[in-house]
Amino acid sequence: MDAIVNDTGFFAAADLPTQEEAEAAVRTLIRWAGDDPTREGLLDTPKRVTKAYRELFAGYDAAPEEILAKTFSDVAGYKDMVVVKDIAFHSHCEHHMVPFHGVAHIAYFPDGAVLGLSKMARLVDLYARRLQTQETMTSQIAKAFDESLRPKGLAVMIEAEHMCMAMRGIQKQGAKTITTTFLGRFDGSAQDQSRFMMLVRG
Repeated sequence: MDAIVNDTGFFAAADLPTQEEAEAAVRTLIRWAGDDPTREGLLDTPKRVTKAYRELFAGYDAAPEEILAKTFSDVAGYKDMVVVKDIAFHSHCEHHMVPFHGVAHIAYFPDGAVLGLSKMARLVDLYARRLQTQETMTSQIAKAFDESLRPKGLAVMIEAEHMCMAMRGIQKQGAKTITTTFLGRFDGSAQDQSRFMMLVRG
């Protein structure tokens, strides 16, 4: 496959494997795991897996600009912090392709326009539904939000449990990874960061 979609690093639709090729790959993995893909319980598994992958990795089919395009300026001069916390998500580690899940918290200081609250959750979902690392996902959410809305300040925090750590390897359940990105007035302002943390933890 040579054709790549612009500068995203993703393959164009015309260069993706066919449905039949994807299902064949699943059958190969079933055989590699030691089971028989022709037994009754596994006959339709390749079709189910590819259907599930379409949903789990739907983030490749969306663009952040589409989600963040609509803003509202009629907010009676509101300039204080806006916080949406506990945005639940499920993603997949790009290293082992096993799930990690948790919550994202986003806060910003508007500069004349605010974003619809559901859009922040949609933005988190867009990046979560790709093969990811938590660190990259945190940065991507912050960058997309900052470039589209240009707020005076932006804070993104993600807390997640990684199944690659809980189910395999060291096998430690319940361990949480926390990542943050602070931009604008949040960057370097201990007071704003503390207030953000207090609102998130409160």
